[in-house]
Amino acid sequence: YVNSAPDFASLPQVVNGASDLVAAVLGENGKHARFAVGVAQLPLDAAVEIEGVFEILP
Repeated sequence: YVNSAPDFASLPQVVNGASDLVAAVLGENGKHARFAVGVAQLPLDAAVEIEGVFEILP
């Protein structure tokens, strides 16, 4: 989720930082799907909220 103004259209570019971090840390295993949603407000006045679901294999 990206805290943004109603007319801000570059939401995916904002979330690219999180995607880049996942790819850097997990390498090939870090391939993922994602979405970017603009919202009017986030808790604690955060700029971005990232949620992740991971499966850890033996």
